[in-house]
Amino acid sequence: MVEEEKTIDILMATYNGEKYLEEQIDSILGQTYKNIRLIISDDCSTDNTKNILKKYQEKENIEIYYQKENLGYVKNFEFLLQKVDNEIYMLSDQDDVWMSNKVEDTLKKLEEDNADLVFTDLEIVDENLNTIDKSFNRKMDKFRKIEKTLGKKSFEYLYNNITGCTIMSKKEWINEIIPIPKNSKYVIHDSWIGLIISLKGKISYLDKPTIKYRQHGDNQVGTERTSHKYKKFSQIRELFINVKKDLFKTYIENEEKFPEDLKELNYRGKRYFDDIEKKTKINLKNWTVFHKLYKNESLQYYVLNFIILNLPILGELAFKVYKKLKN
Repeated sequence: MVEEEKTIDILMATYNGEKYLEEQIDSILGQTYKNIRLIISDDCSTDNTKNILKKYQEKENIEIYYQKENLGYVKNFEFLLQKVDNEIYMLSDQDDVWMSNKVEDTLKKLEEDNADLVFTDLEIVDENLNTIDKSFNRKMDKFRKIEKTLGKKSFEYLYNNITGCTIMSKKEWINEIIPIPKNSKYVIHDSWIGLIISLKGKISYLDKPTIKYRQHGDNQVGTERTSHKYKKFSQIRELFINVKKDLFKTYIENEEKFPEDLKELNYRGKRYFDDIEKKTKINLKNWTVFHKLYKNESLQYYVLNFIILNLPILGELAFKVYKKLKN
């Protein structure tokens, strides 16, 4: 058991979270590691969230802020990051349940590895906390990427390996992290935190679930893949292209954060996706850029994305055959 010398700041952004909020707060207060400070920022909730929070506001280790204007969850977390006083902080969602040794186990990993950020696995549960899957990272095919790229600059560069509500990190990185990009649809607070630290610091992974990750239909981010809801191949391809265009646009707007080799790749990537967006049948240019971006993927994922992006005429045909077989 780690010694309770350090106070850990835990940051929780709330918005209309009345249904599960109390259970989540109680799971944090019930941690085996007791030296914590829970900082909550409510983003103009219109349900019973504020009344629930008032039950806790007299506790010495809880600090609550009520926003006057809606910030959105990314900027709400940015607000909370600026309230961190202690050396180490964690992020929390409002609708999960923390396993009782989450803080203790994650801190132990942070100290043993002398890491700048530690993230963990999650257990997927339904709204009543019944287990759906014991490993979120394996279900979502993240584990292979984590194993292959952890410790490299590419770790958080093209995809979000880190689930924000599992993060424990050091305050010293906050000035590098904020401001979090505000105009991006796909680069959000957890991916940005992970990206910045992965480029210059050390990230470690604790391969065990520390959270019961509740799926209830109203999650901001959950286990459903966006592409699975589309019925047309063109919609899937458009999504893939728009995600990467947004990603590289955001990186270029914040290029001072990147080493020189990635600055160049940011521009090449943006040009590549701008170019293939106009080519709806076949693309014969800049395949080397595609390879540089996707070389860490599995062979199946690599080939699938190559067809979707560079050979859409073949992808469209394959998608129609798949839909017929499925029906």
